[in-house]
Amino acid sequence: MSDEIRTAKRKIREGEVVSDKMMKTIVVKVTRTTVHPTYKKVMTKANKYKVHDEKNEAKIGDKVRIVETRPISKDKRWRLLEVLK
Repeated sequence: MSDEIRTAKRKIREGEVVSDKMMKTIVVKVTRTTVHPTYKKVMTKANKYKVHDEKNEAKIGDKVRIVETRPISKDKRWRLLEVLK
């Protein structure tokens, strides 16, 4: 089974690295915009994900693409797909 077929149904997100102090782990902040249901104001919401980075290649400030995966630890459910910079 090729890698493209296995990742076809997995969620993919793009965000910015905000921390790389852990070994083989980075923290990625993913922002999205939504419209408030009552006031119709555009809001920015953000989520932080702990991401598995096997080679420690991402640094703070990098733009990265992450993909959903099986649980790796208590908090890590994402892994690094590529560094976009």
